Amino acid sequence: MKTKLQRKNKKGEVLLEVVNQAVDNPKETDEQIISRLRDRFEILTEMTQASIDGVVRGMVVTGPPGVGKSFGVEEVLEKNNLFDKLAGNKLRFAIEKGAASAIGLYKLLYTYSDKSNVLVLDDCDTVLYDETSLNLLKAALDSSKKRKLSWNTDSSLLRREGIPDTFEFNGSVIFITNLKFDNVRGKIKDHLDAIMSRCHYLDLTMDTTREKMLRCKQIVADGMLKEYQFSKEEEQEILDYIFDNKDRMREISLRMVCKVADLKKSMSAKWQAMVQATCMKRV
Repeated sequence: MKTKLQRKNKKGEVLLEVVNQAVDNPKETDEQIISRLRDRFEILTEMTQASIDGVVRGMVVTGPPGVGKSFGVEEVLEKNNLFDKLAGNKLRFAIEKGAASAIGLYKLLYTYSDKSNVLVLDDCDTVLYDETSLNLLKAALDSSKKRKLSWNTDSSLLRREGIPDTFEFNGSVIFITNLKFDNVRGKIKDHLDAIMSRCHYLDLTMDTTREKMLRCKQIVADGMLKEYQFSKEEEQEILDYIFDNKDRMREISLRMVCKVADLKKSMSAKWQAMVQATCMKRV
């Protein structure tokens, strides 16, 4: 068992510790793994649509970076809001990436509190380390029929923007994170358990390099590199090169495949040397 991440507060108390144990299943064939992963991401598509329809009111999606979590959610949302976008209407969804303060989260939840609205919090793990933000997130992700959110301290900012200190939240929230809640230890664990009990939890974790490589193989076969106009042999060359150097690559992900493809397309004569310089760990 290996500790991957640890965060402490000012008192030195462990707020969050992520542990991971990667176990490969040699009996599972490549085709079985690809099928399993495809099924999981099809569930992501269906659950995102259900969030738009208001059937799923809260969902946590977890998995490693660069495997298509965010893309899968955004693709469904963009497709469902295409008419509004063309007509210049307000979109019924928002995607918030990165750090978010507690009051910023409250404002976002109010702005997208109507039914059929979807708020996506993508890689906003900072809200997990703040108790006020955590309580707002738990309230918004709750599966109960009525979700009432409140801001219990005086705020001139909310008054200036006409935001009430209490409102009913009728939208849906999708929280996308690289953290696998099941592997988290520390003071935050009870909060994460409360979140998982309140909403749907979709685990897209790929613990092994084999799974990540097969995910890349699947998406490339589905046409991810189509715009590069590579031959099938060139696409396979990229995948083979990443696999042959898997222990040196900074990460195994769809994002890395695109980085290597960029270099191969623009620097065909020395793309491998450029990959070694920019995408690999120094030895």
